[in-house]
Amino acid sequence: MHAIPALISDLATILVLAAITTLLCKKVNLPSVLGYILAGFLVGPVVDIIPTIHDMEGIEVWSDIGVIFLMFGLGLEFSIHKMEEVGVSGFLSAGIQASGMGVVGFFLGILLGWDTMNSVFLGVMLAMSSTMITMKNIEDMGMKGEKFSSLAMGTLVIEDIIAIFAMVILSTIAVSQSISGWALAEQIGLLLLYLAIWLILGIYLVPTMMKKLVGLMNDEVLLVFSLGLCFLMALLAAEIGLSTELGAFLAGSLLAGTVHAERVEHLVTPCKHLFGAVFFVSVGFMVQPAMIWQYLPVILLLSVVAIVGKLVLLTLGGLAAGQELKVSLKAGASQTQVGEFSFIIAGLGQSLSVTGPFLYPVIVAVSVLTTFTTPFVLKLAGMVGPWLEEKLPERWLDRLERYCIVCKLEKPGEDKDWPLFLKSFFRSIALYGVLSVGTILLGVRHMRPFLRELLNQGDLWADLTTCAVIYVLLAFLLAGMLRVKKRHFTALWLEKRSNRPPLVLLLLFRVGVAVLLLVAPAFLIFQVNPLWLALGAMPVIWVATRSRLLAGRYLEVEARFLANYNERRLVEQFCQEEGNKEAEMHHWLKEQLYVITLVCSEAYQEEGRSLRQQNWGQVDHIKVIKILRGREHMNIPEGHTRLRKGDRLTIMGSKRAVENFAMKQRPKGLLPERSAELVTLKEYIDHQETVAESKQLLCYGVRMGKGMPQQGKRIRDSKIKEEWGAFLFGLERDLLPIPNPDPNITLRTGDVLWVMGSQNMVSKLAGRNLLD
Repeated sequence: MHAIPALISDLATILVLAAITTLLCKKVNLPSVLGYILAGFLVGPVVDIIPTIHDMEGIEVWSDIGVIFLMFGLGLEFSIHKMEEVGVSGFLSAGIQASGMGVVGFFLGILLGWDTMNSVFLGVMLAMSSTMITMKNIEDMGMKGEKFSSLAMGTLVIEDIIAIFAMVILSTIAVSQSISGWALAEQIGLLLLYLAIWLILGIYLVPTMMKKLVGLMNDEVLLVFSLGLCFLMALLAAEIGLSTELGAFLAGSLLAGTVHAERVEHLVTPCKHLFGAVFFVSVGFMVQPAMIWQYLPVILLLSVVAIVGKLVLLTLGGLAAGQELKVSLKAGASQTQVGEFSFIIAGLGQSLSVTGPFLYPVIVAVSVLTTFTTPFVLKLAGMVGPWLEEKLPERWLDRLERYCIVCKLEKPGEDKDWPLFLKSFFRSIALYGVLSVGTILLGVRHMRPFLRELLNQGDLWADLTTCAVIYVLLAFLLAGMLRVKKRHFTALWLEKRSNRPPLVLLLLFRVGVAVLLLVAPAFLIFQVNPLWLALGAMPVIWVATRSRLLAGRYLEVEARFLANYNERRLVEQFCQEEGNKEAEMHHWLKEQLYVITLVCSEAYQEEGRSLRQQNWGQVDHIKVIKILRGREHMNIPEGHTRLRKGDRLTIMGSKRAVENFAMKQRPKGLLPERSAELVTLKEYIDHQETVAESKQLLCYGVRMGKGMPQQGKRIRDSKIKEEWGAFLFGLERDLLPIPNPDPNITLRTGDVLWVMGSQNMVSKLAGRNLLD
């Protein structure tokens, strides 16, 4: 008879006992995590009644894999869009709680006589609540539909992100205790930079690869692909100095934004439960009654501080975000436990040998104790809320109520153009700036030494090659950074003269950032005078901003990135529209494009000028789609068409662009028609009953096929106007809507081209795959 491997017998013992203890916990309505910890305690070195573990190293490997699976699963439930949906309330509550408990925990550790690293880890661990336990308590107590539950879930999403970054910073601090503060800051900055580059490239590459392979991916292949990506990113994270847990989380978050996310989560869940169970059982190994008894006063103190501190800080966070007192109090009470994330952080400190042996069992005991007390604290909060409202001074409650109302109300006349412009402006600088800095650092720190070693004594050629490669990549990246998206810029420029100085300063700031990025490679490699480099960079910047070739490539990459980033949302929206039988046009066509009719009055100052001379498309981002001259209907008029007094111009563009154009043209005598009002493009197309059918404007979507002559050409070279008699006003690529597409975009197979024209256009498009 063959001997049974120790690992198999250990797993049999662990899983059978874990099944029994979790069933008992379920019976008394306790979280299954406590059952796993109890099972670990029973098979650990302390209890002799049950056989103990023999192959501890094998179980530790399974435990490490369990952490990777748990983090991968957490990533699958998270996406960057979730952070956008959380809103101010979640960010404020999580920020106040995490920073407050971190400080309290750190100073409490110092007062207890612990060293700095133990105190730092204690502060971070006390700041972590449990998403799993909070959700279970809310569901078990029948409170899932209550208002506070959404606030609690939003706060926990941000807390999980804080925990991820805390792990990065703690691991860097732990291995860099002997270096100076500036050097430590530089290392953390580099890690965060590499992390950002990794995330950006991952969003671009992973969904693109999955789209190409989707026809080959059954459940088996998709599971293997997903787990391969998970462990590959965990390995890469370790190679660049980050934790394997962070790599697994990033792999999950990249897949979370794809249409395969729910399917992957369904396939991975059994693996996560199995290996996660082994991890939590291994946590129970660390429970040492003698040490818990020795530190019992400390455990009780930390538990009280965690419960009271979290309750107070989360309540204050909710109030600061404009939530009601009762809502904030219950949201805080639901998160008064120390979560399972603290086990991972405690294990990190132990693996790096920077925390004492007492900290792990102490934090496990605190977590178990606070997990038991959370349901009771939540019930108590439901009674304390009304009591506080009765006891607090009336003027306090009035002020609080007024503050909540002010937070929820949108201020009348609030200018939205500045926030939208600044968001787009700094997002562009951050995205392309991070990629540019990463390109420079990777070239100087890695490519240059590699080429010098490869070429052997060819340092100059290695330096020249490195510099050339960096500048080729920078030319593409800086073209994207310097491209001015004029929609909100034009609106702000025309709205007030006082807007113009800050707009000019912002543009100069962007140019300055570009100059610094262009100067950096040559300065770092050849030590050339930065002043001369800066002067030489200006014409390069000028060329980069005007190159049609670079613009076309940049737009291709941007469209792909945005389609990947928004893939899951776009598919969900599309499915909703497909299920709506009344939907005749795609959702974005109903909301983003507007139409108004303007009349060239007798006082019109620019009679005789052609549409080409007016250049309204480039300057004002609008399109004249019809001119009514007496009884003559000119649909999609040519650029040489000259304007006359009495002409009625139908203008199309975004809502803001159309409003700005009408305001700008009023002093020149181009006035809104008396009965004219701003309507959506759909409303305009649907209500042309008074116009003869042959003179009506029509809209269709044309799916780009492989054999079509426009495929692979830029819009400006596609001859859509000449060959179809149509105006291309929108484009869909991988469900991503692109209104008023740039003429430098290259048309690809599968694109949906939204065109506008008359009956003549329909006859020319006969036989093509049309969408209406």
